[in-house]
Amino acid sequence: MALDAKSRPNDLSAFWMPFTANRQFKSNPRMFVAADGMYYTTAEGRQVLDGTAGLWCCNAGHKRPRIVEAIQAQAAELDYAPAFQMGHPRAFELANRLVEIAPDGMDHVFYTNSGSEAVESALKIALAYHRARGEAGRTRLIGRERGYHGVNFGGISVGGIVNNRKHFGTLLTGVDHLPHTHIPENQWSRGMPELGAHLADDLERIIALHGAETIAAVIVEPMAGSTGVLLPPKGYLQRLRKITQDHGIVLIFDEVITGFGRVGAAFGAQRFGVTPDMITCAKGLTNGVIPMGAVLCGSHIHDAFMQGPENLIELFHGYTYSGNPIASAAGLATLETYREDDLFARALDLEPYWQEALHSLKGARHVIDIRNLGLIGAIELEPISGHPTKRAFQAFLDAYDKGVLIRTTGDIIALSPPLIIETAQIDRIVETLGEVLAALD
Repeated sequence: MALDAKSRPNDLSAFWMPFTANRQFKSNPRMFVAADGMYYTTAEGRQVLDGTAGLWCCNAGHKRPRIVEAIQAQAAELDYAPAFQMGHPRAFELANRLVEIAPDGMDHVFYTNSGSEAVESALKIALAYHRARGEAGRTRLIGRERGYHGVNFGGISVGGIVNNRKHFGTLLTGVDHLPHTHIPENQWSRGMPELGAHLADDLERIIALHGAETIAAVIVEPMAGSTGVLLPPKGYLQRLRKITQDHGIVLIFDEVITGFGRVGAAFGAQRFGVTPDMITCAKGLTNGVIPMGAVLCGSHIHDAFMQGPENLIELFHGYTYSGNPIASAAGLATLETYREDDLFARALDLEPYWQEALHSLKGARHVIDIRNLGLIGAIELEPISGHPTKRAFQAFLDAYDKGVLIRTTGDIIALSPPLIIETAQIDRIVETLGEVLAALD
């Protein structure tokens, strides 16, 4: 069925689409026009099973009534309020709710509008924190190879995905990178890999090279998502935490993906048993419905700024839409939906079934590795020589044609379904992928 006039714009050229092969897409568009529960509806009226929770964000599924109603009611009551020198109740209420579910000690919330902005904010807070404590020489930032921390200049500087960095010239200076945790010995790992905790010790080498007194912060994803689901080896995050504490370095967990139930707990910090100094979050904070991000901070970070005359601004940073009323209402309704449906525990309960289903694809054509944790999975494919990403992209197109939405990054199929998924829907995703892989060149 052709796209009708109501569902398809007359001209696709004006919209420069992000992270998209624009010419390929516009030659054969894939348009969603509705969503409900686990399914998208295409412009042709087909139902597509969402195997990615949108972009890792619709953790509670689509069109949840509580969230829809909260947005409608808030828009009718208070559409916008400035966040500079003014406030509104919903923003404070949501901050309190976030503190309640966050790891112990994460007592303060700074609002942003996305994961990228949350990362920029956390990096700036770390730099300003050391200056407030009289250690202004701590300006270096340490990221990790293959890390993804959004697309702003700070995020791509500490990030380690080559294509996100190489087109944009000189980035932030004074940045170094830890090695990633994806090593051949952990192929076919189920859950957290056994080997690789020693990779955290490379931070000691970086400290010896630059001097601890120059390093402000280390930022890592507890589980690296966008690069293809790279899991933390057992003991790795604990080592990072000890080294940073020993040297007075701020540790930031980028939990834009792992937050809000994705790994079977409110935050990955709780699943992995490691509490950093700051956590960045977004995506699942509002179930992907309205842009919103946040930085969760320990009291020691926040309180370092609360000095001097009370009429002075403590942190010269923020956004027009920080704590937006409608986004705050969406966040509150999202957290309540998670609580009502017990979705964080549900993800943990489904993890064994998810794991066995994914690993049943071991031996399928072109599959060279499978990884999983919580309701996240990665199926790594052998690349076509001379044509990187082509095989996985074809798998994406074929799965879509068969009614299943997956995501690819490089030659890796990444899966992150809404936490409301049923076992029969897990079976369908895996069976569809089996059919797709069997037919791939």
